[in-house]
Amino acid sequence: MAVDQGYGIEEFTGFAMDIIHEVGEKALFYYGKGQQTTRFDEDLITEAELQLSQFFQNELRKRFPGHHLFKDNFESTDYSHEKERYLWIFDPLDGVANFQAGIPIWGSSIALIENFWPVFGVFFMPATGDLFHARAGQHAYWGNEQIQVSGIETINDESLLLTPSRFHSHFTTNFPGKIRSLGCTSAHVCYVAMGRADAAIVSNESFQDLAAARVIIEAAKGKYCRMDGRDFFLNDYLDGQRIEGHLMATSSGKLSQIRACLKPAS
Repeated sequence: MAVDQGYGIEEFTGFAMDIIHEVGEKALFYYGKGQQTTRFDEDLITEAELQLSQFFQNELRKRFPGHHLFKDNFESTDYSHEKERYLWIFDPLDGVANFQAGIPIWGSSIALIENFWPVFGVFFMPATGDLFHARAGQHAYWGNEQIQVSGIETINDESLLLTPSRFHSHFTTNFPGKIRSLGCTSAHVCYVAMGRADAAIVSNESFQDLAAARVIIEAAKGKYCRMDGRDFFLNDYLDGQRIEGHLMATSSGKLSQIRACLKPAS
C-alpha cells in the first residue's frame, strides 16, 4: 500500500482500531435509553448518530487532513493522488432497533478504501465487546483470533441462516436448519465470517452499511453475491443509492445449496 506523507497502513489501521473503541464508549451513553412509550425512539437514534458521526469526522480531520469521508452523495469516479486517494466510510450505528431497546446486538463500523480498492474494515459491538477486523487480501479476525467461514460444505438441520426481519414476506423456504433474525446486518455477516452461521441474507442496505463487513467476509473466504448467483460489486453503489433486491453472504460452496432452498414468495 502506498504511504501518505509518512503514514501507511499501520497508522491507518491503528487510528481506526483506537477510534472505533472511542465511538463505542460514546454510543454506550445512549444505549438502551429509548422512550418506553414508543416502539422506536427516532429522536434518540438521530441524536446518537449525529454525535458519533461528528466525533469521527472531527478526529479524522485532525489525524489525516485531506482524506475524504464518505457521504451519501459521493460521486467521484476518478483516481486521485496523495491524500485525495483515501476514502473513509463510517457507519455510526447498525442495528438501531436493538440499540434503542437495550438489546446488545448492534455496532459501529469503519472502512478505508484507496482509489476504490478496499484496504481494511472493522466492526465493533460495544455492548458485547466483539471486535471483527480484516485487511483486504489477508486474514479476518475476531479480536486476536483468526476466523474463517465454516468449512462444512453441506447444509443440514444444524445449519443457521440469518435473515432480515421481513424475510418471510419475500421468500418461502425449505431450508433444513434454523432461520433467525438478530436485527443487525454487519453482525449477521461477521457471524458468517467466523463460521457461526452458514449464510446471511441482506436487504435494503447501502455502500456505507456494507463497506466494512465486505472486507471482513472476503478476508474470511466468503463473499456477497446476488440471490440468483451473480457476482455483486459493492463499488457500484458509491453514489449512496440503496442496493436493490437481496444479497447473500456465504461461502462459495454453500451458495447453490441455500439458493435451492429459497423461492420468491407469491
